[in-house]
Amino acid sequence: MKIVHVLTRLLRAGSEENTLACCLAQARHGHEVLLVHGEEYDPSLRLSVAGALRVVTLGKLINSISPSRDISAFGQLTRLMRDWQPDIVHTHQSKAGIVGRLAAREAHIPGIVHGVHILPFVHVGTAQRLIFLAAERLAARFTRAYIDVSQAMRDICISNHLGRPDQHHVVHSGFDLARFANAKWPQEPHLLLGTGAGEPKPPVVLMLAALEPRKRHVEFIEAFGQVVDRIPNVRLLVAGEGSARAAVESAIERSPFANNVRMIGHHREPERLISLADVCVLTSMREGLPRVMMQYLAGGRASVISHLPGVEEVVKHGVNGIVTPSEDVGAAAAAVADLLENQHHRARLADGAKLTDLSSWGLDSMCERVELIYQSVLESAPAAARPTEARIRDRLAKQTMGLPGF
Repeated sequence: MKIVHVLTRLLRAGSEENTLACCLAQARHGHEVLLVHGEEYDPSLRLSVAGALRVVTLGKLINSISPSRDISAFGQLTRLMRDWQPDIVHTHQSKAGIVGRLAAREAHIPGIVHGVHILPFVHVGTAQRLIFLAAERLAARFTRAYIDVSQAMRDICISNHLGRPDQHHVVHSGFDLARFANAKWPQEPHLLLGTGAGEPKPPVVLMLAALEPRKRHVEFIEAFGQVVDRIPNVRLLVAGEGSARAAVESAIERSPFANNVRMIGHHREPERLISLADVCVLTSMREGLPRVMMQYLAGGRASVISHLPGVEEVVKHGVNGIVTPSEDVGAAAAAVADLLENQHHRARLADGAKLTDLSSWGLDSMCERVELIYQSVLESAPAAARPTEARIRDRLAKQTMGLPGF
């Protein structure tokens, strides 16, 4: 198959990691893969996959609504798809999901698939909700399949008339489970924690998340004082990068407990950070079913998670984690302090995390499921739109001769 993935942004976050994992697996399986992303991207992340697949930056594709740039991005994408003639266009994230599917329809692509990592019309104002819903319903008319990261995402889509039930497929966002289950501490952990070499490790709280307002780093840092009041030598590790970096740095600087907070940016081995942590935390107000939550569990750590759609599919309150009200970041901080003070309860949750069945979050499982969905989409496409043997032979000939378009 020829497959195009379209992302609004290529940053270090869950939806991008999910997409890149699919792209790399598909390339290894012999498919031709083209990744298209918008103006905002991490150069090192882009470079890390450039040798395995073709990557195109679309400067007009941006996260915010901009009619002039959105129209330009639509035109660029349409021309690209007409030239490349993919079998599948798989869109991700909100803006790319709308513009990419419109362009795929205009280019007469037989298989249009949308990945639902998060829903843009949930937990937003009324006007935004209506605009996003209208756009999603327009794109739904020609979407052949949806790939939802959780059952909750699927149910919300269907209840809002976005696709038929048979068009929705729940595929968990896969990752290397063994990497997290068998992780060791980072080398020289005292440098991360701001302690002296040879000193005992203090209690460690890890917040592993892209620096975006919806993750509520600022709010958690402001509430973290109640943890420090009870456990004075605690350390909060804030790991991640993103658009809210300046706001997070400012929150740390003005905090009376700034010495207890360590902002470490992107870390290449997140599994080692989880291994170092005593408690892991996620306070997002809007998510799909975040991979990091599963990574906390795979790493066998007690965690405190804000209630999100789909959380109950995996995290059982009091068994393998603590679930706090999504609107109450203070409750999350209090739960963290409770766990740090109660080693027995923390160990029981860690044992529950280790026993959680995460097999459907395995990387191979995700990639196999996605490929089967692509095949079913193409098999159900009108006969005139399916790849023909002649078209495949033409592609092979172009590849052999080194011509463009393959």
